[in-house]
Amino acid sequence: MNVTLLVWIVTIAVTIAFFVYEFYAHVRKPHEPSIGEAARWSAFYIGLALLFGVGIGVVSGWTYGGEYYAGYLTEKALSIDNLFVFLIVMTGFAVPKIYQQKVLMIGIVIALVMRGAFIAVGAALIENFSWIFYLFGALLLFLAYRQAFAHGESDPANGRFMRLVRRFLPVSDEYDADKLTVVRNGRRLFTPMFLVIVAIGFVDLIFAVDSIPAIYGLTEEAYIVFTANAFALMGLRQLYFLIGGLLERLVYLAQGLAVILAFIGVKLLVHALHKNELPFVNGGEPITVIPEIPIWLSLLFIAATVTVATVASLLKTRRQEPAIKSGSDAGASR
Repeated sequence: MNVTLLVWIVTIAVTIAFFVYEFYAHVRKPHEPSIGEAARWSAFYIGLALLFGVGIGVVSGWTYGGEYYAGYLTEKALSIDNLFVFLIVMTGFAVPKIYQQKVLMIGIVIALVMRGAFIAVGAALIENFSWIFYLFGALLLFLAYRQAFAHGESDPANGRFMRLVRRFLPVSDEYDADKLTVVRNGRRLFTPMFLVIVAIGFVDLIFAVDSIPAIYGLTEEAYIVFTANAFALMGLRQLYFLIGGLLERLVYLAQGLAVILAFIGVKLLVHALHKNELPFVNGGEPITVIPEIPIWLSLLFIAATVTVATVASLLKTRRQEPAIKSGSDAGASR
């Protein structure tokens, strides 16, 4: 895939322009978006992402188009999981709803910057060290295990990292609109809003470690990696307000993502064997006994896994609702 410097510059400039527009058009004035507003903009960004994939397919070939769609779908699923943690953070810090847009916007921008840095590092490593695929594959298998069995056990708002931040920074007890610092009795203090941003940034760092090796397991093209991540993050703020309580109903999302990460981890290890140059593995010769997983199969597998996890989650929570409601009614009648 031949991507010129000009194309990179235009792509990054347009991405920045979208986020600047988002800030001035929607975030600068604090408010809670309506369902209609969130739905319209979510549909716009998802449609734009799908259209961009068609453009890649037409211009560069459908192999790259398939890689883009597989990467976009994977990053979108991981981003929704990211949203769930954002929800935990903002609930833990009791962020007023009218200021949640600003927190989400800053968090998404931090995520894009961090992922951009990881993309650049990942591209350099892949270019110079073929053995990095072994490392990426092993990392994804570990992350898949963690995702499946340790999800939701910690509270980012009150975890060890945030306790350390509170220990070294003077923090006020109350919000002051959306300000990050205030002056009290001649002393400058950080507001809880600043702590929220720090927590969101820390969460973004953790998720970047998950997402970048995952998408490099689907494509080695840095341009596809970047654009898939950018489009996955665009519209994420609106999606947060659109699906709202649905986030809590996606009880099998963690397991679905674990399956996807494990699948990509295996795909990476197989790819590493095909590119093998390690002298202590088969004398430094490639191992091609196991065929590589084609991108069309990856795309189908990822789409099917996301669909099954979502449907199974909604069915389970729907069955639980009558039991919860009857329990509430019984308690009220006593």
